[in-house]
Amino acid sequence: MSSNVIAVYPGTFDPMTLGHIDVVERASQLFDRVIVAVAAGHHKKTLFSLHERMDMVTELVKSNPKVTVESFSGLMRDFVVARGAKAMIRGVRAVTDFDYEFQLAGMNRSLMPDVETVFLTPSDKYQFISSTFVREIAMLGGEVDKFVDPMVQQRLMEKVKSLGRE
Repeated sequence: MSSNVIAVYPGTFDPMTLGHIDVVERASQLFDRVIVAVAAGHHKKTLFSLHERMDMVTELVKSNPKVTVESFSGLMRDFVVARGAKAMIRGVRAVTDFDYEFQLAGMNRSLMPDVETVFLTPSDKYQFISSTFVREIAMLGGEVDKFVDPMVQQRLMEKVKSLGRE
């Protein structure tokens, strides 16, 4: 691998789970720099605002000097190319994820022929965690402490309470 290889790990991170953190840590062992790209989420209705998600992700990765956090909107291709990244990280938990991600990787290769998609799986204990499940469990009053960092859990509980769904 040449020096200063940049990878981008895009997502809405609504909220960032322990599985996401695991993938970030794995990516930071493979690449010189990892940019966690927090999507504005125009295609998804997010529970947390972009600002809230940026704050949480920044807090969660601040101890890793190889990782930075930026927001983006629009085409991922434009963001990746503008930063000179050579890889795009995609977390894959199961075959169903892989099917979608494989199609996305093909499209991205067409849009960014010089950028490789790298699939990383989280540790076994995080393979079943998804932000969607975490949000649903929290909204229904369940415990999410096994799936997210304590800071994220606190912010999630505050958000649920503010929506009147405790």
